[in-house]
Amino acid sequence: MITLEDLKKFSDSEVIATGTGTYPEVINEEIRWVAVSGNGYHDWAIYYLKPNESIEKIKSNGDKMFTESVIKRLVPCDEAAFNMYRN
Repeated sequence: MITLEDLKKFSDSEVIATGTGTYPEVINEEIRWVAVSGNGYHDWAIYYLKPNESIEKIKSNGDKMFTESVIKRLVPCDEAAFNMYRN
């Protein structure tokens, strides 16, 4: 489980987690997602694109995940860490 203390330890734009799957709450096709730490701040976000895209492309051009239930399922986190999610 990711905590605020964990977020403080990540480097800028560090990949926290990545994976693939289908999340009908967001999009009804398989995606590849990447959780990334913020730059110069202890925030983070999850981005996604089609499963054949590279992690770097997803980090720079992916769609941001906004569905709370999916965010917490992909990257289990405490409330303090979730509150740092970049909206």
